[in-house]
This record gives sequence, structure tokens and C-alpha cells, in this order.
Amino acid sequence: MQGRCNKSVLTPAGQDSARLVGHALQGVSLNALYCSPLARAQETAEIVCSEHSQDLQPIPSDLLLEVDLPLWEELQRDEVKQRFADDYRRWKQEPQNFSMEIPTDDGGVRSHFPVLSLRDQAQHFWQSLLSQHSGQTVAVVAHNGINRCLISTALGIGAEHYQVIQQSNCNISVLRFAGGLDDIVQLESMNQVGHLGADPFPSPRPGHQGARILLVRHGETQWNRESRFQGQIDVPLNDNGRAQGRRVAEFLKSIPIGFAVTSPMLRPKETAQLILEHHPHVTLAEHEQLREISHGLWEGKLEAEIQAEYGDLLDQWKVTPEAVQMPEGENLDQVWQRAKIAWDDIVETYADRQETGIVVAHDAVNKAILCNLFGLGPEHFWNFKQGNGCVSVIDYPKGTAGHAVLQTSNVTAHLNDGVFDQTAAGAL
Repeated sequence: MQGRCNKSVLTPAGQDSARLVGHALQGVSLNALYCSPLARAQETAEIVCSEHSQDLQPIPSDLLLEVDLPLWEELQRDEVKQRFADDYRRWKQEPQNFSMEIPTDDGGVRSHFPVLSLRDQAQHFWQSLLSQHSGQTVAVVAHNGINRCLISTALGIGAEHYQVIQQSNCNISVLRFAGGLDDIVQLESMNQVGHLGADPFPSPRPGHQGARILLVRHGETQWNRESRFQGQIDVPLNDNGRAQGRRVAEFLKSIPIGFAVTSPMLRPKETAQLILEHHPHVTLAEHEQLREISHGLWEGKLEAEIQAEYGDLLDQWKVTPEAVQMPEGENLDQVWQRAKIAWDDIVETYADRQETGIVVAHDAVNKAILCNLFGLGPEHFWNFKQGNGCVSVIDYPKGTAGHAVLQTSNVTAHLNDGVFDQTAAGAL
């Protein structure tokens, strides 16, 4: 257990991984690179800068220090589990309530809440960074725990979901800020590891006993390309969408697929069928509740046409989507409810199996599924990017008996070069 102990240094493999991060970021114009002052993060940052095309120098910040676990530092994980069994269970299952009793100089003790303290630290870092770098691109090199808190505080995810977010060594996550923390923050992608050249996705956590579900958004349609709202109009994939489907299929070809579920609509169903061409033994199941949101009278219209006829409502959709009732269509509460029904059915059916499966659906439905993992309501609709042909990975380490873990989100490396999602912005 490392925490804020500064004795831990990079292995040769860690140095190689840092070089691969630097290489992956070569084409990204950076205005600054911040890092934790701990040796392992600082060395990573220095290697990244040495591999980057710009003349960058890491800027150390104490606000990026790792989670403070003073009673556990330098102990083996198994030793912590033995000596601090109740505390370790709370750390894993109730991180928001996990505390350590720390001796003070006057002979007393103080209660230290590592995760809550780290979240405060993360918020202070964001406030400082956003005030200095509005509209700029900044890299942050830190640690597992603080990265989790940076992501969760930016998105409004509660401390109870600290363990739901995975952060692998030398992964790349992308956050886009519209302004400050009170404005829309989008997680474009999380925990990308494809640039490291090994497995396309992070490995399951040790002791994994349940299913791994690959959540896929369908390939592109011509209406996506045109920014025409499609909703529940059954638009098929266009040529690029079919090419994306084949690239997703090739990307997942080597992964043993044991089950598959799709929305019954043409665009996700065709995407799923392309994937399953490499897994002919798998039967494709359909789930009615995975259908895309109904946009009602907006369906079939270009965004400019909707702006002309429903300008105020479209403006509201872009800022407070949870308050919008689509004319003769659905609202997001309805989408949230049926997405939860669908996902709960899928989890109940498959989560206790030690196998990997695919679920192929739509932008709004996938966003609702991801938000539901963190107990987030429709007001967080814009927090999660889902590009055409993207893959997100959701693990159930304990099956139905435990919590889900979001391993990675909106992976599009199989569709485009670079670390950013370049799929069509499109409509829903």
C-alpha cells in the first residue's frame, strides 16, 4: 500500500509505459502539465514530457498527492486485510464512511476520513486549474485515488462510488469542461489503455468472479452524420456505420463472447450482428426497453429545423435536459426508468456468469445506463460521451452480490488514431 509514501519508484515496465503515454500525447498541443510531487508520478511526468514534441516542464502540485493512508502505508495488501479487517471492508464497501484514528502529538487521536479529504483536495485542484487555464488543454499526471476523485468531483459522483471507477497505471482519461465545476463537464473517455500495446481493456480486478459486460453504441447512421434527430425512427447504418461495426467486430474478435443483447432497432442490431460474425455460437437476444429515446415531433428533423420551431425547448435540452418533455415523445425520467429496467434484467440474467458479453444500444440509453451505475439522475445526461461504435467495459467482480465497476468508458481507439473521440457529433 503506497498512499503518500515516497519510497515507491517506477519499475522498468513502468518507465516503458510512461514513454508510451508520451508518444500517445505527441500530437496533442498542451498548455501545461501538472503532476503530483511524489517520485513515481513526477518521474512519469518527466518521461512523458521527454517524449512529447513540445518543450514542457512538469509543474508539481501538492493538490495531486495520493490518498493519505498513514496507518497502512508500506504494508502488503494481505497484511492490511488481516490486521484491519473491518476497516478494509469499509474502505471497499463504504468508502464515504471509512476513517482512520490517527494519534496526535498531545496523546489524543483525530478522525481522518481519507476519501472525503481527498475529494476536498480534488475540488481545490480543479478550482485552481480552471481559473488559470480556461479554454486550454492541460495534462495531469497523478495517482489512482486522486484521479478517481478528480473524475468523480468533476462529474458530481458521490464518495460512495469511489471504488466504482477504475484507474490503471498510465491510462489516459479525457475530461472536457464547458466552464467551471458548476457548468457541464463531459467525460469523453476514461481509463484508455490501448496505447500501452497489450490488452485493449484493463484487466479485471484480482478475485473477479462475475461477468464483464461490453456496452457498445451502434455505428453511425446518415442521420447521425447530418445531425438529424432520429430517436425511434428505425434508421439503418450508413456505409461508415457498417465500416465502424466491422472495426468494432475486429477489435473484439479475440475476446471470448458468451452472451449478447441488443436494442431491437436496426442500427444497434446490425452492429451486434457484425460483432457476432466472429462468435457464431452466440445467440443475439433483444430487449425492448433498450430502444432509443422517443423525440416525438423532433424525429426526422435537422437541428436547424428544430431550432426554428422549438428554439427555447432545444436550448433547454442542451443545458437542462432533465426538464424537457419532448413534444409527443419521452422525457429523460422515462428513459432512465426503462434503461434501469433493461440493465437490471441483463445483470440478473448474466452477472453471475464468469464470461464476457456485449450489450448494444443507443446514445441516450447508454448514457442512462452509465449514470445509473453512479446513482446519477437525468440532470447528468451530458456527463458521459458515447461515440458511434464506442465500447465501455462494466465489470461485476462479485456478480449480482456486489457493485459494478466501470473499467473504461467510450473507447474509440479502434475507429480513429489518437486519444480523442473523433466520431460524428451527430444527433440522438
